[in-house]
This record gives sequence, structure tokens and C-alpha cells, in this order.
Amino acid sequence: MHVSVSEETAEQQPAAHQVSAFLERRREQIAQRWADAALFRTVFTVSRDEAVEAGRAVAAALAAVAAAGRLEDIRASGFEAVRDQLGRMAASRARTGTDPDGVAREVAALREPVTELLRAEFEDPSAPGAQECVVALTVLMGTLRLVVMETTVSAGKEVIARQREQLHEATTPVIKLWDSTVAVPLIGTLDSARSQVVMESLLDAIVTERARYAILDITGVPTVDSLVAQHLMKTVAAARLMGAECIVSGIRPAIAQTIVHLGIDLGTVLTRASLADALAYALSEQGVEIAPLRAAGAAADAGPR
Repeated sequence: MHVSVSEETAEQQPAAHQVSAFLERRREQIAQRWADAALFRTVFTVSRDEAVEAGRAVAAALAAVAAAGRLEDIRASGFEAVRDQLGRMAASRARTGTDPDGVAREVAALREPVTELLRAEFEDPSAPGAQECVVALTVLMGTLRLVVMETTVSAGKEVIARQREQLHEATTPVIKLWDSTVAVPLIGTLDSARSQVVMESLLDAIVTERARYAILDITGVPTVDSLVAQHLMKTVAAARLMGAECIVSGIRPAIAQTIVHLGIDLGTVLTRASLADALAYALSEQGVEIAPLRAAGAAADAGPR
């Protein structure tokens, strides 16, 4: 059944309310048309019914926003119901190689099918009331586009943050070298975020392995400034509070000169030239004696027969 909107009715109701009523009334038709649009068709590839259902939800959200008269408000409560869904849809398009501009164009393409349905609602599509409704719908669809783009950017930032955290964890492994001895070989630049990961990972390993000695090897750290030195001091202090002796190894001559030049006092920190020296110290403190294999074999041969 076709329902037309007379000019008298258009004058009695604000354009936003008319658009809201239209979206509710034509939600099914809108959803069916959107299901064939690129944004929905390429995301919901298993079943068209999923695309239609998603279209219904978005149309209902737009109707709620229009009913509240908040056509230009990306924070309108009506959008909350579909914000996560729109974000997942945009993220799905991004994973297939569609850039943000492409996603924006696909969202913008949703306007035309709805506008056609809205114009058909009026006896005279060129009447002022009809034009006001079309303008209101255009503004609303533009806001939807902004919501999608904002959600896309936020999702991208979250992904980057997770990847950065995973990278920090991957580049700061804690290695068990011996009973009660763990080590963290640091490679690359240390910043505040990564230093925090180092500290947390090391303290967790101290508890898990019941370590008495923890080695921080900075052989792969290109430079040491006052900030890096402070992070190292904090990590050493935290390890001591956990009952472990912390040894810093791999201080190269250039780094040693820098530390002296900066006036950084590492007098309370136990240091060794290399990871091997630090491990040898930790083992000797635990009563473990290291001897060359040949010497150990000769000693065994010289024993009682």
C-alpha cells in the first residue's frame, strides 16, 4: 500500500519528525535496498538475510536520532545501538583493502536509495515540505557517515595500540637461564611504555620462576639517556622488593661514557660487562661451579680407578 504525504501534513510536522516516521514506516524496504549496496553486500557474504537485518537496525537507529531532532549529533543516543556494528562493518571493509575514503564513499552511497523512497512519499516531490524532508534526510545520512568514520578511526587506534603492546611483549622476552635465574635481553630503543612492559614481565617471571637473580642485558640498546637510566633503576629496585638481585649487563664503552657524562649514579646497581659474565656471577652465587669441558673430563680421568 502506497502512503503519500500531503503538503498540509508536511507543514504540520517538523521535517525531522517526518523523516523519523518515514524511516520507521519504510524500514523493511530500506533494508532490502541496502542489502544490495556495497557496504552491506561485501560484509555479509554468507547470507543476504544478515545484511537485511543489519540494514533494519541501522534504519531504526536513524529513525530514533531523527525523532530526537538531533540530526547533526554524532553522539545522539540512537546511534549507540549500531555503533559497534557499524565499526565492525567498516573494519571488515578495511581488512579487504578498502581505505577510509572508500568506506566513506560506500556509506555515502546508502543515501540515494533512501532519498528515492522518501521522494515517492510526497504527492509533489518538489514542494517545499518535501524538499525540507530531503534536506533533513541528507543531513542525517551525513551524520551517519561521520559516525562510521569516527568508529573506524577509533577501531584503528585500538588495533594499533594492541599491536604496539604485542610488539613490546614480543621484543622483551624473559628467558629462564638456570634455576632461580632469569634474563631479559633488551634490543632497540627503550621508551616509557616499553620500560613498563619490561618491568611487569620481569616481575611476573621472578614470581613464576622463584628467581633469585634477574639479568637485564642492554647489549642491544643503542643509547642510554637519563630517562632510560631511570627506568633501569626503577626496574632494579622493583626486582629487589620481590627478593631478587638484579644485574645489568652489556654496558658498552660508549654507553658507559654517556652515563658518566650525564652524571647518572649506578653505584647501587650490580653491573657486568656481558650477559655471560652476569650469568657466571649468578651461578657462582648459587654455588654452581663452571669449568671447561676438557678440564672437567681430565679431572674425571685422574680420579681413583
